[in-house]
Order: sequence, then C-alpha cells, then structure tokens
Amino acid sequence: RIKLPTLNTNSASVTDSNAKIETITPPETVPTSNQPQTQPDRKDDTEKKEKKQKKANPATKTKAKNEPAKQDNLFPITIVYYIDCIADDSAGKPIDISRLNLKIGHIVSVKKHPDADSLYVEEVNVGEDRPRTIVSGLVRHVPIEQMKDRLAIFCCNLKPAKMRGILSEGMIMCASSPEKVEILVPPEGCVPGDRVTVEEYPGEPDALLNPKKKIFEQIQPDLRTNDECIATYKGCKWIIKDK
Repeated sequence: RIKLPTLNTNSASVTDSNAKIETITPPETVPTSNQPQTQPDRKDDTEKKEKKQKKANPATKTKAKNEPAKQDNLFPITIVYYIDCIADDSAGKPIDISRLNLKIGHIVSVKKHPDADSLYVEEVNVGEDRPRTIVSGLVRHVPIEQMKDRLAIFCCNLKPAKMRGILSEGMIMCASSPEKVEILVPPEGCVPGDRVTVEEYPGEPDALLNPKKKIFEQIQPDLRTNDECIATYKGCKWIIKDK
C-alpha cells in the first residue's frame, strides 16, 4: 500500500514569524439623520433565504447525503511499470563463427555427476576471476583419467543451463564420428583464456548468445575437421593468434 501525505487544511502559515493574529470584521453602518439606528435582523434574512432555497430544490438535502465526501487531500497516482530488458548487441551481425566466444580452458578438477551416470562435472579455468562449472556428457566416450588436468577448447557465451540440477556455464568442444568422440587438442603454447578464432571471419563474439535466435545451431553444421584432423569452419582453420 502507498500511504499518501495528508494536507492539513486547517493550518495557517505566514511569512512573518512576528505577525499579529486578529479577526477582521466589516465596518459598522454609520447612521444618518434620516435613517433609524436599529440594525437589520440578519438572522431572519438568512433563514428566509434558506427556506426559499429548500422550496426551490426539495431534493438537495437527499442528494447531499448520497454524494461521497470530497477528499481534497488526495493526489493523482501514476503507476510506472519497468520491464527488465537485456540489450541485444548482435543487431546487424552476420551469423558465423566470430559470434562464438571460444576459449582455451584448463580442467582443474573433474568428477562424475551425482545424479547422472553419463555426465562429468568439471571445474575449468578459462582465464577469468573464478573457475567455471561445466557439465559434459562424455562418460561413455572419454575415461575420467583423460579428462583430468588437461587443456581443451570451450564455448563460453552459451546461456548457462541446469543439467540434472547442476548449472553448466559452457561447453567443451569435441570432434565426433559414428565410431567415437574425441576432445579437440589445442596447439602447444596456449594458456587459459586464449581466444580461438578463424582469420577469414573476424569480429567480436556476442556477450551472451540469445537462445531464441539459435545462433550456435546455425553455425554448428559448418564446424568440421579436415583431412589433417584440424578443426575448421567452412573449410577455414581455427587458429590462436600468435600461437
């Protein structure tokens, strides 16, 4: 509830703190020699006027009872609704691999998901203030010993999502075939936080991919390995600048 301030209509204020308070009455009629000194009965005149008004408007009294009392101390209220919006910085950008924030990450620790036999839960250093928790469905493809203390490539601007109760803040990048699934191996000399790019497709990644626009899903079909088993986008190699 919003409590409104009440205006005290009975209070008076003056600018001079020393002001004198007095009643102001109209001047008395000065009698003349031709005029009697008696004053007219103002009370009788007032009663006569009231009687005439009642006769002219017999319903006035009844109507006044039904009318709501005037409330002079209320102010109009304007209600403003605020809509929490996330700024979309992707307007006009082409849909290509430059929209993905691919980073080198170091898997600091890994364990099996307590509620899912096919999932790993990893703590990954991607060069930020704190490690990210990333859930991967690799239990049936990669032994846990091969997951520990290794470098890999992670997509870091997907919208975080809960996987069987644990919030996953990214995705490990792998190559897959009908026979097997393998984790992509970064080149030597990489450190956590290095960005993976494609020279032919420059541009800055989105801060966060909008899941409604299916950006990753449109890019994914063109992510493949070539004959040299090097990761490519539309035939162009993934690189890490100066590495």
